[in-house]
Amino acid sequence: MTALLLLPLLLPWAVPGLARRALDRLAPVTALWVITVSSVVLAGCSVAALGGFVLTGLLKLPVFAALGELVRPLPTASDLVVVPAAAVSVGALAVCASTLARAAFKEVRAFRSARTEAGRRPAAGDLCVIDSPHPDAYALPGRPHRIVVTTAMLRSLDAAEREALFAHERAHNQGGHHYFLAAAELAAHCHPALRPVRGTIRLAAERAADEAAAAAVGDRRLTARAIARAALAGQEARSVRPDLAPAATAGPVPHRVKALLAVPSVPRRTATWIAALLIACATVSFVSSATGMIDFHHRVEIAQGEDSR
Repeated sequence: MTALLLLPLLLPWAVPGLARRALDRLAPVTALWVITVSSVVLAGCSVAALGGFVLTGLLKLPVFAALGELVRPLPTASDLVVVPAAAVSVGALAVCASTLARAAFKEVRAFRSARTEAGRRPAAGDLCVIDSPHPDAYALPGRPHRIVVTTAMLRSLDAAEREALFAHERAHNQGGHHYFLAAAELAAHCHPALRPVRGTIRLAAERAADEAAAAAVGDRRLTARAIARAALAGQEARSVRPDLAPAATAGPVPHRVKALLAVPSVPRRTATWIAALLIACATVSFVSSATGMIDFHHRVEIAQGEDSR
């Protein structure tokens, strides 16, 4: 069982490099889905593996063995392996839970503050303009969706660029990109190897919105110019938007502008292999963790005397 549960803890280390290559070679929307789903599966399997180590260690203790109605010693590897693994797993799960709780509390407060601020302003459709000297614009999810933009940002762009900016932010809300950002944040708190993937997922969401905005306004160069000017205007302004609220000025803007100005290319064969590798990592991790937990359940049944094998 130990070997099976180690795989879900090791496989996430291969994901950051694969995720970057997937974003470079796949269509942004496809990359966003493949990277996010793979990361969430790997994160969940790593937590399940840590839980398996914790349960195994607990059932080695007489108190928990009695609570588990074990009539025989739980058949496992040496205590020199099981007990330290359980102790490390308890610490890792505690760190994950505490950091995730703090991040969630901070984000909920930021969203409430942003929704309250937007609710005080008159809205024109989904557009909410806030009087502020700091240029900023972002997509605010909720009911109803809002596009929040400051007066300083509006003054920084001409009419055509504003439409491109609004199309970008609408694409975020229509695509539900805040869910992808939340999933990336969750995965990052479950396994340290998935923290760099959080930035890749954010960039994939921005690239997907860039492409949607370019299609909406019918001008890739105009979209690139709007994003570049918005980012330049807001680079020195301290934004108060929630971290999970997508914004046109987020991510490596030069990379996004370069992608918009380039001729869209057909995904190459290597892109299929990279996507397949990401999916394979997630699949192997899921199978390993599931098999490990089934094996653990079987060993508990043996220790309880329900299975004589």
